[in-house]
Amino acid sequence: MFDSRPRLTEVAAVFLKLSTIGFGGPAAHIAMLEAEIVTRRQWISQAQFLDLIGLTNLIPGPSSTELAIYIGYLRAGWWGLIIAGVCFIVPAMAIVWGLAIGYDRVQAIPESIAIFASIKPVVVVLTIQAMWKLRRSAIKNIATGVAGIGAIGLFGYFDLNTLMVLLVAGFGVLLGQNWQGLRGGLPVVWLPKLELPILAIFPVITSHPSWVDVLTIFLKIGATIYGGGYVLLAFLQPELVDRTHWLTSTQLLDAIAIGQITPGPLFTTATFIGYLLAGHQGAIAATIGIFLPSFGFVALLTFWAPRLRHSRWFRSWLDGVNAGAWGAIVVVAYRLGVSTLVDWQSLAIAVVSSLLLWRWRIEAIWLIFGSATIGLIGQLARYH
Repeated sequence: MFDSRPRLTEVAAVFLKLSTIGFGGPAAHIAMLEAEIVTRRQWISQAQFLDLIGLTNLIPGPSSTELAIYIGYLRAGWWGLIIAGVCFIVPAMAIVWGLAIGYDRVQAIPESIAIFASIKPVVVVLTIQAMWKLRRSAIKNIATGVAGIGAIGLFGYFDLNTLMVLLVAGFGVLLGQNWQGLRGGLPVVWLPKLELPILAIFPVITSHPSWVDVLTIFLKIGATIYGGGYVLLAFLQPELVDRTHWLTSTQLLDAIAIGQITPGPLFTTATFIGYLLAGHQGAIAATIGIFLPSFGFVALLTFWAPRLRHSRWFRSWLDGVNAGAWGAIVVVAYRLGVSTLVDWQSLAIAVVSSLLLWRWRIEAIWLIFGSATIGLIGQLARYH
């Protein structure tokens, strides 16, 4: 499967490079991995690469990071699995950590307030775009459509915990699509066992969270989240803004924006938030918490991949989870839009960003930099 001689130096070099130049989110990361691993270095075939994409989409966590971890395993064994993941995460983490330190010191300055206020409408537009793009893959049939609408009601109206909504949606679709096969009883099927006990983990709400609180929250999220950075937003909003009030909606949007404009995994947003909550220890704890489960899931996937590929029950459950996640994104997009698009400037930035994004396919990073520039120029103009 791979050369028995360790290729750890080679693996480290490749993933350090991809982490530092990997702007654009999971889709861009996958394209870069294909170009570097399949086309240039020919570590695996195109068919193997596509197979890995499908497999990593079956487990919780950031899919492009898990793809990198799995490729490291195929190239250099278990140490390759660890080295690939660490090298893909750490450079991006360091960049976001540095930005968090700067943000914490300058966020009260009028110029920085204006910059981040101008960025927020773009984040709202990007969230709406993600919701729109995901609709086809999330809502595949009547069962997933019902699950998606139900998730909107449970999350938006009844304000249920996001994880509980995803579990209800997942098992609802599993039962709905396979009810005829239930006459002989429920099948033995692998599901992420961490989801059930971890639902009960809620840190005590205090005015100043500790690094242990931060680790607890992000470990729970990392072990249960399906989808990309915008699903992360659907998890963080109820947990850190609505329930604990440890962050404001503005700080959360700023954190998501930082994740967008920096290279590497979008989930390094956790590093930024961890620093705001509990300083340097919080940054480390949040990063470990959100990424550590991915290493475990990929390790398990190397053993369970054949079974998961052929499990109709698991795929039905995953369809329901994806539909539920889509419903959560709908609710978060609506709430963010209501709280952000409150004046002519925010509305204008949102409209222009939408046109540039949908009509001319401008990358998100340029929209964020452009809106930040507009905010800075507008603030400086007030001085003259």
